[in-house]
Amino acid sequence: MKNHPSWGRYPKATPVAVYHTHWMDDPLPDSPQSLLPYGNGRSYGDSCLNDGGAILDARGLDRWQSFDRSTGVLRCEAGVLLADILALVVPMGWFLPVTPGTRFVTVGGAIANDVHGKNHHRTGTFGQHILRLALRRSSQGIIICSPSENTDLFHATIAGLGLTGLILWADIQLRQIANPAMDTETIRFRNLDAFFDLSDESDRDYEYTVAWIDCLARGRSLGRGLFMRGNHAATREKLPTHAGKTHSFPMETPFPLVNAWSLRTFNSLYYRKQLAQMRRAITHYEPFFYPLDGILHWNRLYGRPGFLQYQCVVPTEVAKDSIRTLLDAIATARSGSFLAVLKVFGNRISPGLLSFPRPGATLALDFPNQGVRTLDLLNQLDRIVAAAGGAVYPAKDARMSGEHFRQYFPLWTKFQTYIDPRFSSSFWRRVTTRT
Repeated sequence: MKNHPSWGRYPKATPVAVYHTHWMDDPLPDSPQSLLPYGNGRSYGDSCLNDGGAILDARGLDRWQSFDRSTGVLRCEAGVLLADILALVVPMGWFLPVTPGTRFVTVGGAIANDVHGKNHHRTGTFGQHILRLALRRSSQGIIICSPSENTDLFHATIAGLGLTGLILWADIQLRQIANPAMDTETIRFRNLDAFFDLSDESDRDYEYTVAWIDCLARGRSLGRGLFMRGNHAATREKLPTHAGKTHSFPMETPFPLVNAWSLRTFNSLYYRKQLAQMRRAITHYEPFFYPLDGILHWNRLYGRPGFLQYQCVVPTEVAKDSIRTLLDAIATARSGSFLAVLKVFGNRISPGLLSFPRPGATLALDFPNQGVRTLDLLNQLDRIVAAAGGAVYPAKDARMSGEHFRQYFPLWTKFQTYIDPRFSSSFWRRVTTRT
């Protein structure tokens, strides 16, 4: 039986059975175990795991249904990868309305986690661009959901973590572009205050904004980093049409290659990688949106123990102080991340009952799994986020407490009424079991 891990490879989970769905009219398997849809396994924690239950592998639902080149409305099955969509529509002058940091996620997974991207301040989440979807429920068959049809179930399925049923297909409203190129600027900034100044300045004129930060810097350099902003290139002149080469991390090591020495060295060098304060470039969209996709299997870098990603959001009114407290705790623990990303969410209200994005600042980091030491640090970060009135992203989580989950997502009790009675997940059992 093929293994179905999460991207972080923590925690470990063993499904009792794996069923493969290839056709939209396939009935749900007659299994005594609970079911959970599984796309391409790019969720980091246990929201895509069903330990002791059954996995419903939906990658076989990978067909196109229709595409209107005049309006940009695409209908495709839920197992289609975002990479496949881009390969189809970019040559026709269209692009995804919202994309996360990897294009190797399925449409069903993007809906189930209501993914966000560098343009949240302009266009919100992926779920806000879903016009309709088809959902197979165990007791009701196929149900069509949209903002005007079966509305409550639609809002439960957006960010519903695959628990409301099996998404079969979706209508996605794409956005028009002139070419595959991005007009970008990278600006080196000295500390956290400078980040927030840049973010305020950039959100008005740039559709895409995000920053890499050196999470080990301290003192007056706390929060220093590189701010990336960009727009789709407007000109139709000949511009870059191909991304760079793709490499692959060759094997899983028995121990992580990420440690205090390599982190400090990498972060220091990366911060100083450009000599100028600001660098402008015209580049293909892939390295701008998906820098890590250029290294296949990069999660092997963390070795057999795997890693834990931590992504939180804290409200606008306390964002600067809360992010400073979080970064100080991480730097003190000397357990930082190669990939530490900081962005400001806009005021667009996400459609899902369990949607993560909300107005404020969001911080995302990867931590090598060092057992109790790592879990203790993340628990400390949770307390900071909870005190600030923020939230942690379920798609990235592997260990937050049920108490904190219920605080972060107060609509969970309403959402629970829409869960398909035959569906469950390791994540859901963990955060809703009161102890």
